[in-house]
Amino acid sequence: METRRLAGFVPAVLAMALGAVGSSAQVEHAGEIEGVVRDVDSKEPLAGALVSIVASGGRAVSHGDGTFHIPVPGLRTYAVRVERLGYRTVSLEVDASREEIVVVEMEANPISLPDLVVTGSVVARAVNEVLRPTSVFAGEDLQRRLAGTLAETLSSEPGLAVSSMGPGSAHPVIRGLSGDRILMLEDGERVGDEFASGSDHATALDASSARRVEVIRGPGAILYGSNALGGVINVVRDDVPSSVPHHLTGAFHLQGQSVSNAAGGSLNLTYGLTDHIPVRLELSRRSSGDLETPVGSLENTSTDIREISGGTSWVDDWGHAGATFRYYGNDYGIPGGFVGGHEAGVRVEMERTATRLRSVLRPRGAFESIEIDAGHTWYEHREIEPPDILGTLFERRTVSGEILARHGGWGPFSSGGVGTRTSWEDFGFGGTLFTPNSTHTSFAVFALEEVDLNPIRLEAGLRYDWARVRPDREDPTSEIGHIRERSFGAASGSFGALAQLTQNLTVGGSAARAFRTPSVNELFSEGPHLAAYAFEVGNPSLEMERGTGIDLFVRLTGNRLNAEMTWFHNAIADYVFPLETGELSRVRLPIFQFQGEDAVLTGFESALEWAMVGDLTVEAVASYVRGRIKATDEPLPLIPPLQGRFAIGYAPRNWFVEAETRVAARQDRTGPFESPTDGYAVFDLSAGIRITVMGRLNVITVRGENLGNTEYRNHLSRVKEIMPQAGRSISVAYRVVF
Repeated sequence: METRRLAGFVPAVLAMALGAVGSSAQVEHAGEIEGVVRDVDSKEPLAGALVSIVASGGRAVSHGDGTFHIPVPGLRTYAVRVERLGYRTVSLEVDASREEIVVVEMEANPISLPDLVVTGSVVARAVNEVLRPTSVFAGEDLQRRLAGTLAETLSSEPGLAVSSMGPGSAHPVIRGLSGDRILMLEDGERVGDEFASGSDHATALDASSARRVEVIRGPGAILYGSNALGGVINVVRDDVPSSVPHHLTGAFHLQGQSVSNAAGGSLNLTYGLTDHIPVRLELSRRSSGDLETPVGSLENTSTDIREISGGTSWVDDWGHAGATFRYYGNDYGIPGGFVGGHEAGVRVEMERTATRLRSVLRPRGAFESIEIDAGHTWYEHREIEPPDILGTLFERRTVSGEILARHGGWGPFSSGGVGTRTSWEDFGFGGTLFTPNSTHTSFAVFALEEVDLNPIRLEAGLRYDWARVRPDREDPTSEIGHIRERSFGAASGSFGALAQLTQNLTVGGSAARAFRTPSVNELFSEGPHLAAYAFEVGNPSLEMERGTGIDLFVRLTGNRLNAEMTWFHNAIADYVFPLETGELSRVRLPIFQFQGEDAVLTGFESALEWAMVGDLTVEAVASYVRGRIKATDEPLPLIPPLQGRFAIGYAPRNWFVEAETRVAARQDRTGPFESPTDGYAVFDLSAGIRITVMGRLNVITVRGENLGNTEYRNHLSRVKEIMPQAGRSISVAYRVVF
């Protein structure tokens, strides 16, 4: 009995001692930031707080006694950020050269400070400080929203929607744009899959094992180049570890969903083999059956996803250098019942392997860091018609390299970066497609600079891209036109300004000019695309798309209220889209002809989070986009309607409950041969609990969706013609970070 009392007494004495001495206690290990996280009122230690260093990327999770320690590359001052759901985020400066214990006291609050953003900016900044509308999903917030696909996980954010040909092929839509106009990234690098070449193609990204997901809405991603007319989605995993933990760290996640009998889980582990060599391993698996709707099952929509990765690096004072390998496989179904489709549907088998080399050097000179990336991706996509016949084959091999040098103060510039990127892609086609095998080569140089004129900050960027698409055969007599080599070159630019009018009120705006090279499929497609149930006809004479986008926004950030309102206008010259001709091909499939027209998309996005009284919160989101062909003022096809959600929740420190209503208006502004869709309102309810077990924070979340079993249809779903959206569903998720 005395031994047990002593064992419980020691951590308590340690915590009280730390509180008494403040920052005068000495750290146990040189070259580290060590500290303790506790509640500001009760002084009790807090487990499960995420402590991260903004510059180096090092991070740790506080233990049951609230303690943490993070190795740092040098003895200097670091910006440290401490986050835990149910508490206000704490940001502070820590001088590692003083080798003193850091005491972090957190204040309970249902609304946290805005998350950090690392995508599309040369300096990591909070969401309310970036020059473009941005959303961040991380930690428990990501767990609450996690769905079967990345698109569904993000769909609750302003400006985002989902298009699909079934639950396995859900695509994200940003401001009415999707496919090849949204740049999909994994740890800042292009994924290299074929999701953009067909509505039936799934993206080779799974959010269940992600540390965070960042969404940049609108054009102007100078750091990433073309294919970002609509925005950027970056799934951050840190596959190449940038710091060495002293103990085994990682996260374990389990999830199940009733509406499709889905079950899945993921595990990622990082361990320090030596003081300089960390190793990261990850496993994930998810499978589901056919989707249940209020009127019956949507047949042939089961999925089977598996993923494995491993990475390591050498970490030292000069930075880190390492490598990672990742495998992704997904077998999923596309339902039948469409015009020209197979009665039993089509099965899709896709595989992706990616190898990446990454180095981040921190020289002492003109540049604060130099990032060097090189990667190789192989992707294969097979569409199988019953009983076991290969109908369509897509293959893609990508080799890429990039250098980005970031700097601090340079004359008038407070921060910035310059870089270059090159890539070579090999496209192969098979089955019933007559699309010629082709290569795509690109090269780019870019610069992005910031000027701080406190309280105004300016940002300007410039980029030049050159691209060449070369088919393996030239055919001037082809039925679709003269198949030949095409070259494209264009300059992109952006300019933005942000002004902090008061401590809580920020206004800003940006203008950007971006471009997109027509894809191989848009240029040279010729033949039936099996799982898309379409006969696609390319256009070898298409010009590149040139988009000019304007964003104006106002943000309000406070202890009890966060709000943002954005207006946007995006004019795209030679906007390429597949126009349904109303005719059937010789194999009885609808013919879609790719063509280019000047288009304009205008709309707004709004979001509000308000802690009304105590731990009672209200959240409201709304977004709208109007797309039209400029010459005729006719509606663009497949544009989402006015939509939004309203939620009210109660979230004290150790549990939460939230009721939510998702709504959409009727969409009757439709393109040729596109049917209108009625509006709807769907009710959801979620709850969760946070429990500290063996010094680790465990979070359990239960979510009920479409509890009224409402029959409704998503305007962007081709499945709406044969079945409504998912019926009543209960999902359970468990997550522990250690």
